[in-house]
Amino acid sequence: MSFTVVQKSKQSRSRFGTLRTNHGLLDTPLFMPIATQGAVKGVGSEDMEALGASIVLANTYHLMLRPGTSVVRAAGGLHTFMNWHHPILTDSGGYQVFSLTKMRTVTEEGVTFRSPIDGAAHVLTPERSMEVQHILGSDMVMALDECTEYPVSLQRAQSSMELTTRWAARSKERHDKLGNHNLLFGIVQGSTYEHLRTQSAADLLTIGFDGYAIGGVSVGEPWHEKAAVLEWVEPLLPHDRPRYLMGVGQPEEVVAAVSRGIDMFDCVLPTRNARHGLLYVAKEHMYVSPDWHKGEFYETMRIENEAFKTDFLPIDPRCNCPTCRGRYSRAYLRHLFVINESLGQRLATLHNLFFYLDLMRRLREAIRAGSL
Repeated sequence: MSFTVVQKSKQSRSRFGTLRTNHGLLDTPLFMPIATQGAVKGVGSEDMEALGASIVLANTYHLMLRPGTSVVRAAGGLHTFMNWHHPILTDSGGYQVFSLTKMRTVTEEGVTFRSPIDGAAHVLTPERSMEVQHILGSDMVMALDECTEYPVSLQRAQSSMELTTRWAARSKERHDKLGNHNLLFGIVQGSTYEHLRTQSAADLLTIGFDGYAIGGVSVGEPWHEKAAVLEWVEPLLPHDRPRYLMGVGQPEEVVAAVSRGIDMFDCVLPTRNARHGLLYVAKEHMYVSPDWHKGEFYETMRIENEAFKTDFLPIDPRCNCPTCRGRYSRAYLRHLFVINESLGQRLATLHNLFFYLDLMRRLREAIRAGSL
């Protein structure tokens, strides 16, 4: 089995584990920086390694459209193309296609859509998604699913969940025929309806996957509804498979989900917020004796605020990211944002990514120490 639970918490449902992939062994719980189109915005592969990233997430839909599978295949696969020789998870492309509300048509076969790049028509089926991810050479691949909007009616949520289940079975069949040695994840859907989530999980377990993701929880729901979905679904998932909460989230949400037995996370927040000058700063007790259950372990800093105009401290003097360690001051970062210099976005991105990756390291240590 590729996934091993090394240690379970006695205080919560959190667990420390290892996940074996074609490109290395991963410690969980883990966070995946977003490299949607084959790049984490403004950050190179060597930067990611220096930050301590062990895996990145790329997107099938975007890479299928540009540069295209022929280019990635000619490069020798996505790892070589990106110069990233560690694990990669690719999303199926479903979420991105379904965001094209006026440019796509959903049928039993799949999704027909027009490229926002050149208007060309494309069809994304479960089989095609598996084939593209096979060409990319991802270590972990996602079955094609339909992600509904929020809020959504019971009838719409049910028909979508049932379609996702049928697509999951087709994804599994095509994945197996391709002879892939990567890990295939099924995605539990059903919006905020308990009986639909329960049915979706049961159906996916019958099909059988290497890992299980919980989708449709980052489309506008408040945290209490996300937490409810976790309480319904997590107990149903096998303990010897990794659990992936897609698109989550704020740091306190990540901690809460880890305590509920989730192993894998991805989110655009650290990089997106960095590009808009919103920085994460750990509170002092996070460096000494954090109380993870309180959730008050960080604050945010809007670096463009006038208050930082003559503030020559690093973002966080205790932080070990390249930006803070390099003694780039708050005043200098503010200046870079005010003049719209891209270096500011890069330095902020390095800091925020390190915050998230270091948070995961601390959570793994807390589980092993018995304090989470």
